[in-house]
Amino acid sequence: MTWSATARGAHQPDNTAFTQQRLPAWQPLLSASIALPLFFCAGLAFIGLGLGLFYSSNGIKELEYDYTGNPGTGNCSACALADQYRAPPLRCSCAWYFSLPELFPGPVYLYYELTNFYQNNRRYSVSRDDTQLSGLPSALRHPANECAPYQRRASGLPIAPCGAIANSLFNDSFSLWHQRQPGGPYVEVPLDRTGIAWWTDCHVKFRNPPLVNGSLALAFHGTAPPPNWPRPVYELSPDPNNTGFINQDFVVWMRTAALPTFRKLYARIRQGNYSTGLPRGSYIVNITYNYPVRAFGGHKLIVFSNISWMGGKNPFLGIAYLVVGSLCILMGFVMLVVYIRYQDQNDEDEDEE
Repeated sequence: MTWSATARGAHQPDNTAFTQQRLPAWQPLLSASIALPLFFCAGLAFIGLGLGLFYSSNGIKELEYDYTGNPGTGNCSACALADQYRAPPLRCSCAWYFSLPELFPGPVYLYYELTNFYQNNRRYSVSRDDTQLSGLPSALRHPANECAPYQRRASGLPIAPCGAIANSLFNDSFSLWHQRQPGGPYVEVPLDRTGIAWWTDCHVKFRNPPLVNGSLALAFHGTAPPPNWPRPVYELSPDPNNTGFINQDFVVWMRTAALPTFRKLYARIRQGNYSTGLPRGSYIVNITYNYPVRAFGGHKLIVFSNISWMGGKNPFLGIAYLVVGSLCILMGFVMLVVYIRYQDQNDEDEDEE
């Protein structure tokens, strides 16, 4: 036996039914009687599901307002004018007045929406340090290189939280007021700001560093806030269970969006007299205008919306199912015509023979 034959034998698979692919197998032969019903059944199923999704999406009510403040579009224009040339002054405020002629059914969700903001940009989306956000003390003082240029301040202090995503945190705020009767007083509508982030984000991915002498501020000692932040991360909220890296607004913002136009949840309206929705009457949304968007041609919107069994308003999903189902039905008819035509031709050929 030569060396080449020995080498081939060493690399040859075992002579078993499995390795030599001799196991019994079922190889379906798709005939017209099998393929055509499959296409028609799949098409009908997709169309039925698409109709349900489409009508369910259309049944969701939405109320939105663009408060970017372009000239002549509302009383946010003064804040927008400051935004155009410099960062808006702190506590620049404006308001949105609207009326509801009937009940806006609940539960009601309050979102903010940004347009032309590319959170899916590669450099932007990786500009974060997940180890730091998990509360590891060593990562707190040694941010990852991916955070550059928001890794350290000019003084050399490490930035916490570091990165471009954290530095661009959305910081507009809203309050909602309701006037039940014309000429009556306005009553503040309670906004539930708890539980707006994913449970896994708040309890697994984002954790505060261990307290030092019972103080979160001491745990962040020796770090600096991002350049665009007016205050450090441990002062994001007076609630000790909602500050630091586990702040709900911060966690929601850090989950980046896939598209340049996106919404993020700000609050739920489900408490007190508003558990069933927003009653009829006049409303005011007081807006603290801080976040600059005109520099990149973006827009800011407030959106009130309710949900259905399928979630929020999303007509695309229903339309996609309808299109796919219609294509299945169309292809089924095309194959049926082809089958009948060639079947008749085969029958004629057999008769001639």
